[in-house]
Amino acid sequence: MKNTSYLLLCFVLCTFFTIQGQGLLQDKNNFTRQDTLRGSITAEREWWDLTYYHLDIEVNPDEKTISGQNTIQYKVLKSQKVMQLDLQPPLKLTKVTQNGKVLDIKHEGNAHFVTLSEHQNIGEINSVIAHYEGKPKEAVNAPWDGGISWKKDNNGNHFVASSCQGLGASVWWPNKDHMYDEVDSMLISVNVPKGLTNVSNGRLRSVEEKENTTTFNWFVSNPINNYGININIGDYTNFSEVYKGEKGDLDMNYYVLKDNLEKAKEHFKDAPKMMKAFEHWFGPYPFYEDSFKLVEVPYLGMEHQSSVTYGNKYMKGYLGRDLSGTGLGLKFDFIIIHEAGHEWFANNITNVDIADMWIHEGFTAYSENLFLDYYYGKEASADYVIGTRKNIQNDKPLIGQYNVNSEGSGDMYYKGANMLHTLRQLVNNDEKWRQMLRTLNSKFYHQTVTTKQIENCLTEESGLELEGFFNQYLRSTKVPVLEYKIFKREIKFNWNHTVDNFKMPVEILVNGESYIINPSKKEVKSLKIKSDIKSFKVDRNYYIKAVKVK
Repeated sequence: MKNTSYLLLCFVLCTFFTIQGQGLLQDKNNFTRQDTLRGSITAEREWWDLTYYHLDIEVNPDEKTISGQNTIQYKVLKSQKVMQLDLQPPLKLTKVTQNGKVLDIKHEGNAHFVTLSEHQNIGEINSVIAHYEGKPKEAVNAPWDGGISWKKDNNGNHFVASSCQGLGASVWWPNKDHMYDEVDSMLISVNVPKGLTNVSNGRLRSVEEKENTTTFNWFVSNPINNYGININIGDYTNFSEVYKGEKGDLDMNYYVLKDNLEKAKEHFKDAPKMMKAFEHWFGPYPFYEDSFKLVEVPYLGMEHQSSVTYGNKYMKGYLGRDLSGTGLGLKFDFIIIHEAGHEWFANNITNVDIADMWIHEGFTAYSENLFLDYYYGKEASADYVIGTRKNIQNDKPLIGQYNVNSEGSGDMYYKGANMLHTLRQLVNNDEKWRQMLRTLNSKFYHQTVTTKQIENCLTEESGLELEGFFNQYLRSTKVPVLEYKIFKREIKFNWNHTVDNFKMPVEILVNGESYIINPSKKEVKSLKIKSDIKSFKVDRNYYIKAVKVK
């Protein structure tokens, strides 16, 4: 599993030095105790290490209910007697047992503190069984305001799916609902009315036919984050292919509503194209053992690990729109490319704290133009990512508030992507840049990470001084302004609107010739040209503003 003392130490140090040393994060909001219980590594969480879940549930779409149990296996790291489990109302945690004994529970909102009756010896592998039932929160606007989507298809069949990023997996099942601790493996058993199929993560291990219901047993053999676990219930049909990937044969399975089979066979050709491009840029698909699936759902889509959900209505772009405004966004199905890109950044490399969610969304938004780079070239790639700048608001920093389940700005998508595109220019070697992205995925393979770990890795691999760069783009809302004056044969320039330690060279074109300049915030520098200056342009690939001053 991904939880280690080292990661916890990194997380604490990153939080302290980021807030205290830089002073660039947004002001603290009015958070509640529930926010802290949800978003922090509490004493009742940190003493036990997840090793295995068996989620065994019955889903009743007619009643919109879920009932069942979750067997939670764990390794004892410290001797403790109180365990925090998470489950959100209106679902009810009816009882928790250990070795057949019913345990005392103190309920506090979404958190439930279970007192264990047996001594917890360090190093032991123990388990508890959490029983629950009720009507889970119904998704209002999935996946952004998630829960369970209780829908029906065009033929009147139930069409049900879960989505819970940010909101938390405890909105529909009891678990240890914090990103830092990923379960090593998991069995997901879902009982549904006969005639329907449930698709979850991993591989289908068995199907149990009963009189009026069917149970589908899915096994996940790799570490998985809580929000990446899903149920998808519908009148599904399945087709598949084998992709010849970097680690051998990869099973790629597609579950779609029966009426959509033929269009899906054509439209889902983007999936192997995605796999080829992303294995090139990021390294091998991280979950060969669990296969890759695209599963049709009644909402837009989500990056559920090895069970990526799809609801883009078989359109190119984002529901038929190009978010970049260049036309290039209509070269691919946004949901297939973006949500599958999360298999590397979100599912393989997972943020410890949701405050660092830019790691998921910045890299994955950037993966969209890397897909274009692979198939349409570097200039098309640049056109696309630069086109997305119009979506950036610069309302607050990309990093949220730590320990209270607080996301940063929605700019984490396209400001994050443009930060990475800018960093590619600083590296100035496309093969080195590709190897840096692959190194991230190999070094942090199946791990949870902090922003600081990502920063340190990119700094080390690039050989560049990047502290001010990351402070500028991650912890400040300021866009660097390159101020310049043009004289007959001289250009004077400096940085403005930058953090104190910001340093970044920039490529400019003067009379069609390329120059690298190193502006400073503290002083005005100059560049002398041999001939009269007739044209001046700043390389568009840097996410900065250029302002000519008098």
